[in-house]
Amino acid sequence: MSIEATIRDKLERALRPTRLDVVNESHLHAGHRSSPGTGESHFRVRIVSDAFTGKSRLQRHRLVNETLAAELKGKVHALALETHAPSDVSD
Repeated sequence: MSIEATIRDKLERALRPTRLDVVNESHLHAGHRSSPGTGESHFRVRIVSDAFTGKSRLQRHRLVNETLAAELKGKVHALALETHAPSDVSD
């Protein structure tokens, strides 16, 4: 399973989002000194979940980071997060 698919699967199971976008941005960092060059090291996640209701931005990010702890310790070099409760969005 790809890292992108693993991220998606873990977040869907743990946070049951109403919206989840996992964008692989590794190509934007190719050739950078700290980039591992694997093609799956830099991701942007946009997630809307009831699990974030009443939580601060820091608490939301911690939930995601805890869910993806193994990936963040291993192959994922960077993870940009946009975390929202359903009441935060109007689409």
